[in-house]
Amino acid sequence: MITIVDYGMGNLGSIQNMFKYIGINSKIEKDVDKIKNASKILLPGVGSYDTAMKKINQNGLSDVLNEKALKDQVPVLGICLGMQLLTDGSEEGKLNGLGWISGKTKSFKNNIGSEYNVPHMGWNLVKQSNRSQLTEDFDTFDETRFYFVHSYFVKVENDKNSILKTSYGLDFDSAIQKNNIFGAQFHPEKSHKFGMKVFENFARI
Repeated sequence: MITIVDYGMGNLGSIQNMFKYIGINSKIEKDVDKIKNASKILLPGVGSYDTAMKKINQNGLSDVLNEKALKDQVPVLGICLGMQLLTDGSEEGKLNGLGWISGKTKSFKNNIGSEYNVPHMGWNLVKQSNRSQLTEDFDTFDETRFYFVHSYFVKVENDKNSILKTSYGLDFDSAIQKNNIFGAQFHPEKSHKFGMKVFENFARI
């Protein structure tokens, strides 16, 4: 059972519908006591960095998420803004992130040319930078691409924590991992067969 954390920001219904479509059990949960019993966690996110961290802190979720990810070491997958929250912080805001994977979330506008539209929106290719359980069987596709919508990108401190990279004015980390903690900048729930493969792989971890 995959627990989708509801902290007030994210496409929860779309994510759960994708899991249902591929036959994987999931539930949407905001109760801290029930999240304490989770065996696998998905952290979604759409919106601003500081607003998301405020909601996580105000709802008492930061402690239970730290316990599950760092102490119990259950598999955790952050997607879109949820991946950015795994880092130390963002140029978008002032609050500290969860800090589970050392790195920084940076602004495209400050780092790419004016010929590139921001947000980065639409389908884009990914290339594997390190092997991971999350990207198993990607080599069965002629090309692997995902749907993105984001104005900020992640740069991990240690390249060993990068598992996928994508090019948009620069090469950024589009999927990351440290031990049991995974992140995907793209939207698997909007990425058809490619997103299904990511969710299937996560369910098997």
